[in-house]
Amino acid sequence: QLQLVESGGGLVQLGGSLTLSCVASGFTLDDNAIGWFRQAPGKERERVNCISRDGARITYLNSVEGRFTLSRDNAKNTVYLQMNNLKPEDTGVYYCATDRRIGRLCPKGTKDDYWGQGTQVTVSS
Repeated sequence: QLQLVESGGGLVQLGGSLTLSCVASGFTLDDNAIGWFRQAPGKERERVNCISRDGARITYLNSVEGRFTLSRDNAKNTVYLQMNNLKPEDTGVYYCATDRRIGRLCPKGTKDDYWGQGTQVTVSS
């Protein structure tokens, strides 16, 4: 029913930029906060940032502050993550998610949240 699909990942060199998209279906995007998470191979998933249904933004990782920018286009049911000045440590699978029960809250990243399939971001030196 509720589905999230990420896209926009790929290979990029140090200092490059990518824009990730998270497209929602099965619900109206403006009812939900959308969070971004990432996971490097062999590591635990970490929470990156979140955009609320009214556009407020929270950044959880100091390392991406000032480099990653969230935005949403409710008419397109899409949230964007603009990633600038990418570094090798940004490499990983990026996921978007929303809270299953209380969509207006930023998701905490539990298995009970709704998740996209992920999109791979690889940053080379």
